[in-house]
Amino acid sequence: MLRNGLRHHQAGRLTEAEQIYRQILAIDTHHADSLHLLGMVAYQAGGHEIAVELICRAIAINPAEAAYHSNLGTVFQSQGGLEEAAACYERAVILRPDLAEAHYNLGNVFYEREQWEDAAVCYEHALALRPDLAEAHYNLGNALQAQDKFDEAVACYERALAVNPEKYEARHNLGNALQAQGKLEDAMACYEQVLAVQPGYAKAHYSAGCLLHALGNLDEALLQYRLARALQPGLAQAGFSESLAQLLQGEFAAGWQNFEWRWQTKDHDTPMRAYPQPLWRGEKLASGRLLIWREQGVGDEIMFAGLIPDVIRTGNRCVLDCDARLKPLFVRSFPGIDVVSGDLAGQGPENNSELDIAAHLPSGSLPGLFRASNAAFAATTSPYLVADPVATERFRSMYSNGRRLVGLAWHTNNRKTRRNRSIDLSLLAPLFARPDIRWVSLQYGDHDALENELEKQAAVAGSPIFIDRSVDQFLDIDTFAAQIAAMDMVVTIDNSTAHLAGALGVPTCVLLPFAPDWRWLQAREDSPWYPTLRLFRQPKRGDWQSVVQRVQSAL
Repeated sequence: MLRNGLRHHQAGRLTEAEQIYRQILAIDTHHADSLHLLGMVAYQAGGHEIAVELICRAIAINPAEAAYHSNLGTVFQSQGGLEEAAACYERAVILRPDLAEAHYNLGNVFYEREQWEDAAVCYEHALALRPDLAEAHYNLGNALQAQDKFDEAVACYERALAVNPEKYEARHNLGNALQAQGKLEDAMACYEQVLAVQPGYAKAHYSAGCLLHALGNLDEALLQYRLARALQPGLAQAGFSESLAQLLQGEFAAGWQNFEWRWQTKDHDTPMRAYPQPLWRGEKLASGRLLIWREQGVGDEIMFAGLIPDVIRTGNRCVLDCDARLKPLFVRSFPGIDVVSGDLAGQGPENNSELDIAAHLPSGSLPGLFRASNAAFAATTSPYLVADPVATERFRSMYSNGRRLVGLAWHTNNRKTRRNRSIDLSLLAPLFARPDIRWVSLQYGDHDALENELEKQAAVAGSPIFIDRSVDQFLDIDTFAAQIAAMDMVVTIDNSTAHLAGALGVPTCVLLPFAPDWRWLQAREDSPWYPTLRLFRQPKRGDWQSVVQRVQSAL
């Protein structure tokens, strides 16, 4: 009877299988296999609570059966109970170390928790037992790609496809790994192969859009983003990427509208705050104060702070919530508002009655109110940040030796974009031959590591770059601002240094990759955000040499 029930179950005839399992249990109420399988029928029918009850009854009768624990883990995992699921899978593995599915499922729990290394170990255990498990090869590739181990990820996707050539998701993610490696033609070939067999796969359209975006083909990228959204309207990342392409093209009104998709994407580092007060729409509040709160990184906070003067001009009393590192600088720069930091991180303004908040807005939504056209940028106040004048003068006196002071930053730690945005110090060597310039490091990072890097380049550079160990550019941004303000000029890649220098009104050369961030727009050499910035763009991917030559001429 049990074999007959299993045949129905495996064929998807759940009603017939359930009838047979119940017949068996009518004969033997302690028949553990039937309780377990009846639980799995309930799980497949959406009855998760019944499934847990039945499988637990089976485990109470036969606690040594690994499959029961493994399948109970599957039920818990489907309900989001990752801790319970992990405990079940771990028990299954202890009872039966050769159960590949339990290792694989435990890997999936770790993957959902974003514990990539632990997930990879579990998938490797599963594959040692079942080398033909295409899903394990695929998921191992995903875990490795999440760790930026692109070579290993590519190999995993290729093995998944060798086992199951029809697994188009593996070919799609292979394309993503190749794109991350800069192998754009190979990546596009993967997307095209996927779309040839699955033209309705929205993620492949989105990934093709990202690749076209990286190539500078923005109109084609927008077409792919919109196709992805038409196929999968809830694909937030496509909507957000569409906004970035629109903003890069200077389509501000539509771009800022789509920019709000950021709240629904996985990659947006800042969660939306669930305040009971309404979002501000730009109006003059009848009573109470307006809260503008921080989002994204320090560079973004600095850039969006350029719209605080616009907010003040609306006549509202304003509270600005910022990163603690920016608070001293913002207090000095915006004396007409209250600047707080950390006070609102764990509680809403409804629990801060003394703030009297009537409406709120994340800072990244300010441009949608005040910069909806090219003409609106004429309202930009420059400079809008004020460095500590005493500290600035102290740095100038300390650094000055009759030469011009030029600050330099060449590296970013941004995991997703550092490969394209950072520049090898050796490529900047032509700039250091100028005898009338004293170069000062504005690069954040460990001072010892920076000095070691500079020592390696000293023979080529000919002129050392001074590192001031009294300045921690990452932790003490107010002192860093004074250091930047002491410079006659700044040369930097696209990082927070560029934003800080621009907000302080220091003449700055910004070195941009071929596919720049959305805020630098296309083609133009100036920035509407920061009038004292001059932009130097790669004419083709990876070509920093010509950028350095043009900066050398500008100096």
